[in-house]
Amino acid sequence: MRRILEAALRAVEPGAAVRCWMSRQDDTLTVAGREYLLHHYRRVLIVGIGKAAVPMGAATAEILGTHFSKGIILTKEGYGKNLTGLKDLSGLIILEAGHPIPDGRGVRGAQLITELLTGAGEDDLVICLISGGGSALMLSPAEGITLADLQALTSILLVCGATINEINILRKHLELLKGGGLTCLTAPATLVTLVLSDVVDDPLDVIASGPTVPDPSTFADAYGVLERHGIADKVPTSVSNRLRRGLCGDIPDTPKPGDSLFKRVHNVIVGSNRLAIEAALEQAQMEGFHALLLTTSLQGEARQAGHMLGAIARKIVASGKPLPRPTCILAGGETVVTIQGKGLGGRNQELALGAVEVLAGLEGVVLVTLATDGGDGPTDAAGAVVTGETQERARRLGLSPADHLARNDAYHFFDPLGDLLKPGPTQTNVNDLTFLFVG
Repeated sequence: MRRILEAALRAVEPGAAVRCWMSRQDDTLTVAGREYLLHHYRRVLIVGIGKAAVPMGAATAEILGTHFSKGIILTKEGYGKNLTGLKDLSGLIILEAGHPIPDGRGVRGAQLITELLTGAGEDDLVICLISGGGSALMLSPAEGITLADLQALTSILLVCGATINEINILRKHLELLKGGGLTCLTAPATLVTLVLSDVVDDPLDVIASGPTVPDPSTFADAYGVLERHGIADKVPTSVSNRLRRGLCGDIPDTPKPGDSLFKRVHNVIVGSNRLAIEAALEQAQMEGFHALLLTTSLQGEARQAGHMLGAIARKIVASGKPLPRPTCILAGGETVVTIQGKGLGGRNQELALGAVEVLAGLEGVVLVTLATDGGDGPTDAAGAVVTGETQERARRLGLSPADHLARNDAYHFFDPLGDLLKPGPTQTNVNDLTFLFVG
């Protein structure tokens, strides 16, 4: 099982992903088949945003060599230090900021990125490296919006069960560098963006809130998120006021598809959840499992997804369908947790907890959940492991799956059992992976 998980993460190692799509021969840089003659550019600048920004930035700087001018990397706290295997990062300023709740370091990072890119001209090449977490890490509040306002909004959205797509629609209409805003800043420079996707189905306008792509969403869409979740009267007044002004046309909307602003922009997805899960599928088959890719679009409430996967395990044990044993079923995506209690956990841990009662008593069954970045929610765990013995082991310790689910307290259910996965920062981020093994 360990080799299967490792194969998934190895397939989306950020530096390798960059090198697959970018290369240089003398002064010709090739990115996804397009050539850029580096001697035509006065400066070559790098901007990296997200949990995988450091290894992506290191690989890019190494490829560019002496053609690289300078750059800024903005990553999650703890993801920019104690890194091994990276070559000389001189010329790259590495900054850390808070995630998932943004902080002042993210505001400062956005300011420094703005200063670096302001004044970019037609004779400049900007290489932007985007990965998951970028939305919370790079914070550029619009006029009238404060850091405290965005922190409060983020907390409300995380609790109410809003999807990442909905959260990012709001961010794009409350901040300046998201929703094509970074392109506005770099124009008329040439902009090349390499993206490591952490969003289901890889929509470029959602990943890190689409700083370099057109934004199809509107102020009406943004306000609709508040109404749909019944939080229009709970968010900071500055937030609702700005969205209403946008609805009335008092504030210009984000740049849309077809805007000439994007003529000199090249966006490339270099890694995704599907790439990771297909590598895991291949490894599972090599290990002798009958393997099935269930989906790369696993969504909905985490606990319900766990219950569903548990039901599939019971079906395999009872009938050998949909696959005979030994079986490995893989699923990728991003579930949500609607928080009702005051416990600790994350969507991967809650998915695992949702499967405990369904899997109880089954022999040879193991469910593993994994946040590919190494961090699930505001915890030091990436996910958890469940077997048919988990419920009985928990009972002996006086732990009830139902009680912990009611409190959204998956962390304190699995921690006493020693069943949390704690790999630490993986330096990549392509959403979540779930592995169901039936031996």
